[in-house]
Amino acid sequence: MQKTPIEYGKYYHIFNKGNNSENLFFKPEHYRHFLKLYEIYIEPVAETFAWCLMRNHFHIFIRIKDENEIGFLNPDNAKREELDIKWKTFFPEKGDTKFYKKPVPINMFKHLFNAYSSWFNLKTNRKNKLFKKDFERILVKDREYFRNLIIYINNNPVHHGFVEHPIEYPWSSYKTVISEKSTKLKRKEILNSFDNIENFKYIHNQKQNYEIIKNYIIE
Repeated sequence: MQKTPIEYGKYYHIFNKGNNSENLFFKPEHYRHFLKLYEIYIEPVAETFAWCLMRNHFHIFIRIKDENEIGFLNPDNAKREELDIKWKTFFPEKGDTKFYKKPVPINMFKHLFNAYSSWFNLKTNRKNKLFKKDFERILVKDREYFRNLIIYINNNPVHHGFVEHPIEYPWSSYKTVISEKSTKLKRKEILNSFDNIENFKYIHNQKQNYEIIKNYIIE
C-alpha cells in the first residue's frame, strides 16, 4: 500500500512503533534522548500540536511547515553537543561552513529514527532494527479531527491503562499545554481550538469516545 505523502503546509498524525512491537523506551533517559533528537531533527521542519511516547510506540500530531518557512541549516548556530549529528546528516564535507541545505521533512523523520536507533542499540547492547520500516501517517483534514486527535494522543496512556488521568503521565504534551512555561508546542492554537484552558481540562477529564475518529486511529 502506498503511504500518504508528506507535503508542505499540511497536518499529520504520525505514528511509529518498535519492530515486532519491541519496546522503544526502558528508562527516563531513553524518553529524554528521543525528545532531544526530535528537537534537532523535526522542529526545523514542523510545528507540534500533541505528542505521546509510550513504551513500544509513539504518536505525534504535527503541521509540516511551508517550504518558505523552513530555513537553511547552519552548522555555526548548532549547539556544540549537536554539531556532529548535524554535520554528518546535512553536510557533504565536514569543514565546509559555506554549504548549507534546506532539510526535506520526510528525510528528517528518517534521520530521527536512525539517530535514535543507533544510540539506543549502543546503550542497550542490541543490534537488530528498532523501528518499523516505514512510519504511519494520516492527513488531518478538518477541525473536528484536529481537536479529537489532540484528546486521543494526550489520553493514550489512559487508553492503554498506564494511568487514570493524562496529567499523571510524564511523557506526553498534556502537562505542557496546561503549563505557563515557555514552549515550542503550539499552545495558543491548541487552546483556541478548545476555546480556553478550562474547557481543555474539562474535556480531557471526560470518558472518551473515539467512534468519531475510529477510522483515523493508528495503533
